[in-house]
Amino acid sequence: MAVTGDPGGRAAEAVEAAFRIEYARIIAAVARVVRDVGIAEELAQDALLAALEQWPGSGVPDRPGAWLTAVARNRAVDLVRRRETYARKLAEVGRDLADVPPPEPAEPDAIDDDLLRLIFTACHPVLSADARIALTLRLLGGLTTGEIARAFLTAEPTVAQRIVRAKRALASADVPFEVPAGQERIARLGSVLEVVYLVFNEGYAATAGDDLLRPALCEEALRLARVLQGLMPGEPEVHGLAALLEFQASRIPARTGPSGEPVLLADQDRSRWSRLLMHRGAAALERAGPGPHGRYALQAAVAACHARAARYEETDWATIALLYGFLARLDPSPVVELNRAVAVSYAEGPQTALHLVDALSGEPALGGYHLLPSVRGDLLERMGRTDEAHGEFARAARLARNARERALLHSRAARTAPGTAEPGTRGPGAG
Repeated sequence: MAVTGDPGGRAAEAVEAAFRIEYARIIAAVARVVRDVGIAEELAQDALLAALEQWPGSGVPDRPGAWLTAVARNRAVDLVRRRETYARKLAEVGRDLADVPPPEPAEPDAIDDDLLRLIFTACHPVLSADARIALTLRLLGGLTTGEIARAFLTAEPTVAQRIVRAKRALASADVPFEVPAGQERIARLGSVLEVVYLVFNEGYAATAGDDLLRPALCEEALRLARVLQGLMPGEPEVHGLAALLEFQASRIPARTGPSGEPVLLADQDRSRWSRLLMHRGAAALERAGPGPHGRYALQAAVAACHARAARYEETDWATIALLYGFLARLDPSPVVELNRAVAVSYAEGPQTALHLVDALSGEPALGGYHLLPSVRGDLLERMGRTDEAHGEFARAARLARNARERALLHSRAARTAPGTAEPGTRGPGAG
């Protein structure tokens, strides 16, 4: 039964809440009709305005999301009928729009194929990584351009332009609103997973700004990973990515101190790690299967090693080094090799690891990467070569764009300054 009357603007609040919750499903249902995510979003906004106009007088419907979806879809059908330019697409579909049944009202946690089509469209490789991220957060996360801009410390007009250009690129490339099949689906899935992974990483270790963490981005990436698990339960790498993000997110409460300063992995209070998220990570990793694992499942296996260690000193570094070796063969990357070097330093000693790190010094991809001198400084400090470590930490601080990481590196440089340093034992990262 609809709620009548509207004291205190309850209808407006209900509209906003329903629109935020159902935003992605509304756009997905409408895009199936118009085959254009830009137009679909405009029609979704029209449905929002219709609700703001009608609900204060008529009351909030029993199923607000279904009401908004129906209004947006009906306007989509009217638009297609009015525009001759859509006749070709109608012929391709091979069916009369009048015969297309309206979507069934969705349960709050229900997942549908239209949503999967929207995910693959927003993450299409025709778009740049930045465009895919912005469009995904806009269409699937329901974030405003202002919220996206604040999350990535980018000017709002830049984000708005990025989203507009992404929609135009999809339309001009005539990207079909569909879930790809066969080998194309496997290739395109990589683009989808990369977007979710990049969103999480920016929240987990912000590349710039004053804060190490941006929890809202981590939460959005986790939500998208879980949605993908429901949509694609037979894809091992989907579960691998979900496992990785669950494990990483479990450590968030312990990654910063009272003032927001980074806490190194070795110093984290593991009682603050979320047991619920660790259990979810373990379950997702099990669903990924016994292997051969992909890049995300291998990283999740590394994270699982950390989760299983009750104390830092009990970490199975030998297994972690082995896993990074597998990952380096599967997905060669200087960053993976740097991570492997850290694991080797604890499994075999810092001297062995230093040779691996020095071999990476000429890698162009690591030229401005602050963690390269940071890791090297840590190895040198552990070997008692504190004067050299001081220089590496100082260089890492100059390269760091995040204020919190920069402050940590400055403190490590001060600790290893000539005449003040004692050999350290702590690891290089916040973990």
